[in-house]
Amino acid sequence: MRGFLRVAPAAISLLAHQVSAAPLMEISAEDWTNESYDYIIVGAGPAGIIVADRLSETGKKTLLLEQGGPSYGITGGTEKPGWLNGTELSRVDVPGLYNTIFATGSDSLLCNARYSAYGGCNIGGSSSINAGLFFEPPASDWDVFHPVGWKSSDVAASVERLYERQASIEVPSQDNELYAQSGYEAARKWLVDGAGYSEVNINDQADNKYAVFGHTEYDYANGQRGGPVTTYLQTSLARNNFSLRSNVTVIRAVRNGAKATGVLATVDGANVTINLTSTGRVVFSGGAIFSPSLLMHSGIGPADVLTTLAEAGALDSTLTPSTWVNNSDVGAHLFDNPNTFIILSSPDVESYTYSYQAPVESDRDLYLKQRSGPYAFAGQTSVFWSYINHTDTPPSGLQGTIGTAGAFDYVNGSSITLNIYGTSGMLSTGHVTVTQNLDSGKFVPGPSSAMYYSDPAGRDADDIAQFIFDIFSALDKSGSGLQPLNLAKNATKDEIKAYITTHSDYAVGAVNHFSSSCRIGKCVDNSTRVIGMDNLHVIDASILAPLTVNPQFGVMVAGERGAELIKDLDRSNDQSHSVISLATRSN
Repeated sequence: MRGFLRVAPAAISLLAHQVSAAPLMEISAEDWTNESYDYIIVGAGPAGIIVADRLSETGKKTLLLEQGGPSYGITGGTEKPGWLNGTELSRVDVPGLYNTIFATGSDSLLCNARYSAYGGCNIGGSSSINAGLFFEPPASDWDVFHPVGWKSSDVAASVERLYERQASIEVPSQDNELYAQSGYEAARKWLVDGAGYSEVNINDQADNKYAVFGHTEYDYANGQRGGPVTTYLQTSLARNNFSLRSNVTVIRAVRNGAKATGVLATVDGANVTINLTSTGRVVFSGGAIFSPSLLMHSGIGPADVLTTLAEAGALDSTLTPSTWVNNSDVGAHLFDNPNTFIILSSPDVESYTYSYQAPVESDRDLYLKQRSGPYAFAGQTSVFWSYINHTDTPPSGLQGTIGTAGAFDYVNGSSITLNIYGTSGMLSTGHVTVTQNLDSGKFVPGPSSAMYYSDPAGRDADDIAQFIFDIFSALDKSGSGLQPLNLAKNATKDEIKAYITTHSDYAVGAVNHFSSSCRIGKCVDNSTRVIGMDNLHVIDASILAPLTVNPQFGVMVAGERGAELIKDLDRSNDQSHSVISLATRSN
């Protein structure tokens, strides 16, 4: 298992002061909005924070803008249950409270009316509200589904740099114990003993995703939620050429033809233009739904969408149709994992349910005093993968993740929930929509309605049904005692297929792992530049093809690789300018 980074308490205290201060500085809008920046990054999520950190290493003036506000305690986040009063923690910091954000909602952490899906609008983005699952994609994800410049050999250095800053953790509890593991043991008997899966350390064997099972990996540190806010953002904030501004909503890029000159943003209720230097760059890192919407509002996207936005006055009035960058691939091919919940029960399983306001007293104290116990992890005990091969396309990836408790109609002392995902190689996609809110007049981005199981031949549903059928066939011979409660264990493949494609609490639900809506070679070039633009980039989940694993690790790799490519472009431009300057002087 890979080790994880530790920071001395004094350093943590210093960094906490820096991070909490930055978004809360008392500074008038004109003080910073009147300056010009070499890099403006829009979106302080798992990619944007990394891009901003790496670009600020150059010494160039770097501005990171985030439409949301504080999240972790270290950023000034204060949303928390009463049992965290008197600590520097917010609800974001405690891994075991992850599920409660989805269950109870949050005005300060979620996008809510800004976005017609579930997502994070805060410092950290969705990395502040997800489970923190941190799986390295297999090399095949890069080699099969990504173009030259993004193959596994191309991103290898980015992966290593990521591990240097953000380790993967299999045992999050600081007492080095795993908690609430009865579901893991039952699943191991089922899948390893019964179905013939191999039990492995997932990230130590990242390239092996055929019939493998193991403990989940997290991006935690010291018993608390980790992620780029706790790592990359800290080094950024220590540089005087870097600034983070939260509660700033970017509306669009400001551009003159193919050259972006800045961004239009709402700051303290007023729309202001924030300018680039003459050689500057804008990077959209708002995620797979926000970034395409920002492009569309910048006059870049499908012609029919741009026409609708223009007629509603939502485009820059100086951008005539002749200056639009018409590209139907902006917002297209949006992917999310098709998901099915299967509730399982066994007399050998002891469920564990997390509580926001009233944890078990001993578990509460164990976490507060030692950062140990069940609240030191998000409740996913185990994960497994396999593939279904095809003769005409790459194989379809399938994933299962198992939690500590049942759900919906099946919550009892011996139930656990299995999530079944379709992953890489799936054929079903949707697209990003922008729908006008009749009250505000603003266009709200979101996913199209028919994106799951949308492939005409129904192959995705067939593959997922086959996967479930295959693992169900091992239940009785495994000795696990597990029985499915919401789907008969002897269901035929056709019955399973009908179940998973019929809308219910258990099927055809969004996982909110959105990606692939601004793909490399179609929407951006191999250097992440928006096609048709010189200095406007997209670096986030938008540019990635669907991955075999949960997307956060891959998104962070994209941040590392994208920043590296921008640095390469700038070095090339600097060298060209030097040659021109020398030639001019010699004349």
